[in-house]
Amino acid sequence: MMDAKLTLKLNKDVIDKAKEYASSQNRSLSRMIESYLKSLVEKENPTSEEDSDISPFVKSMRTGVKIPADYDYKKSYGDYLSEKYK
Repeated sequence: MMDAKLTLKLNKDVIDKAKEYASSQNRSLSRMIESYLKSLVEKENPTSEEDSDISPFVKSMRTGVKIPADYDYKKSYGDYLSEKYK
């Protein structure tokens, strides 16, 4: 399997707490997030118990916000940057 890089924008407090939690579990934050995302896309067929074991902390990070399928995040981010640097 080939690894790829992913950039996320998250609240700094959430990142700091997630890093602390991952460290206390002797896991990397990347591996924790990968396990969580894998569990979302493979709900019916988890590959292993370790991959499907999601901590209560990670579960609590879900927001329940539904994003429309046609949402143009590039346009939204461009609009945000235009407004920010006026």
